[in-house]
Amino acid sequence: MNSNTTPADEQQIASLKTINHVTYALYALSLFSGVTGIVAVVLNYIKRDDARGTWLESHFSWQIRTFWWCLLWAVIGGLTAIILIGWVILGVAFIWFIYRIAKGWLSLNDNKPMAA
Repeated sequence: MNSNTTPADEQQIASLKTINHVTYALYALSLFSGVTGIVAVVLNYIKRDDARGTWLESHFSWQIRTFWWCLLWAVIGGLTAIILIGWVILGVAFIWFIYRIAKGWLSLNDNKPMAA
């Protein structure tokens, strides 16, 4: 613990880090059941204010942006699947989603913030 943090601060960081591990896991599980992604983004919005001013705030923002961008590309891909380009969009969105979850989870594990 550094000299500027209290045990309560450290406990809050540990709790927020646990929430982030849970939400990364829920996002990963959403590849099999989309409902878990919705649960994860709701948790992100609920706990994001608690993380303001900490290095974990960037993880909440990273996860929220990942959810909404992936949803957008999934909708566009689904709507254009009939003309085949949609399948490419869906494939790229799928790979991008996996990349974002893996990169974020690894950074969280290393106690590093996410870049904007």
